[in-house]
Amino acid sequence: MDRNEINRKQQQFIYPAISNYFADPLPIARGEMQHVWDVEGKRYLDFFGGIVTVGVGHSNPRINAPVKAQMDKLGHTSTLYPHETMVALAEKIAQITPGRLEKSFFTTSGTDANETAIDSIRQHTGNLEVIALRHSYSGRSSLTKSLNGISAWRRSSYQVGVVHAMNPYCYRCPLGKTYPSCEVACAKDIEGVIQASTSGAIAGMIAEPIQGVGGFITPPKEYFKIAFNIVKQYGGDFIADEVQTGWGRTGKKWFGIEHWEVEPDVITAAKSLGNGYPIGLTVATPEIANAYQGPSISTFGGNPIASVTAKAVIDLIEEDDLITNCDVVGGYLREKLLELQQKYPVIGDVRGMGLMQAMELVLDPRTKEPAPALATEILEVAREHGLLIGKGGMYNNVLRISPPMNISRDDVDEAYRLLDLSFAGVMAAMTASA
Repeated sequence: MDRNEINRKQQQFIYPAISNYFADPLPIARGEMQHVWDVEGKRYLDFFGGIVTVGVGHSNPRINAPVKAQMDKLGHTSTLYPHETMVALAEKIAQITPGRLEKSFFTTSGTDANETAIDSIRQHTGNLEVIALRHSYSGRSSLTKSLNGISAWRRSSYQVGVVHAMNPYCYRCPLGKTYPSCEVACAKDIEGVIQASTSGAIAGMIAEPIQGVGGFITPPKEYFKIAFNIVKQYGGDFIADEVQTGWGRTGKKWFGIEHWEVEPDVITAAKSLGNGYPIGLTVATPEIANAYQGPSISTFGGNPIASVTAKAVIDLIEEDDLITNCDVVGGYLREKLLELQQKYPVIGDVRGMGLMQAMELVLDPRTKEPAPALATEILEVAREHGLLIGKGGMYNNVLRISPPMNISRDDVDEAYRLLDLSFAGVMAAMTASA
């Protein structure tokens, strides 16, 4: 099936709400580690990884081999029957998660994981209300849409019991302050929100250690310590949404929240845990897990194939020390993005950690007016040059970069070259048309 036929049938048979990148959508035919090929055979360097999901490379043979073996052995049981692959994965997760996180609930997506986490803390505390952050993204169900802090991702349905506090967006501080002289005033807003917009007894708070869809917004190092202490003061549990930040991507640590020296009560994860295979994880302390009232079930949660995939991913990350690679190569990537910022002032901010980096584009670095059309144009031109990156942010003006965690400095050099070409071409065209 050629490109035109695929795109025609997409329009005919798929919900139009399912969004695609690019004015002319890009049908992908196959992938191999850090590269993908379209249906016409053109190769692309994938520096977005299917939305921070292909953590250890497309069609990685070290993941595929145990998965294929499991397919020939046992494909599905549901959670009605325990099996070795699920408990082995859960045991490994208990060993590498911070603090006292020990008991896992497996589902099929980050949305499912966050639903389970909110339900868990509500049952544990006996309270309803949950604090979320502006510019956050938690999923596409009714409950998780209510948690989302971006209007475009909240359409169609809501649930009660969710309030939103300021997010730690230093580049666009909602209080007009500057870090560190601000003394992280945005974190103190959480207490004001609890006092003014809740009953005062909360179930807890859910937050991404680095906001993903929000544009890889990275908080000051003190932020989550302050937030955690406020949540505890008002009787709540703290959920770290690690759907995008988990499994070593931020470098040095398994999970993003560990950089902020906080031990969460619950962690949720998905995406890179399955390297593209659907899996969701909610892991909690024994007290929270034991308070969850059954019976409950997840038909596909803990599926043998998903469990084997996830265990193989974790083993590979350990064996190849990809956490260090994310730190070292991610640091190199950051240096190259800062070089681009020096060349192109429309890059107003460079932020992120490890192999989770972003560039926020603005029309003028003095006014910081968002440049969403420019971000779209860079995305399109980068594709023409053979580089895939992502986009996000409240204003759709942030370029997101999240390649597989086993890329090399050579891959970064190639991505830099292609980004430089893209920015140079777009800026020259803008100058010519001015």
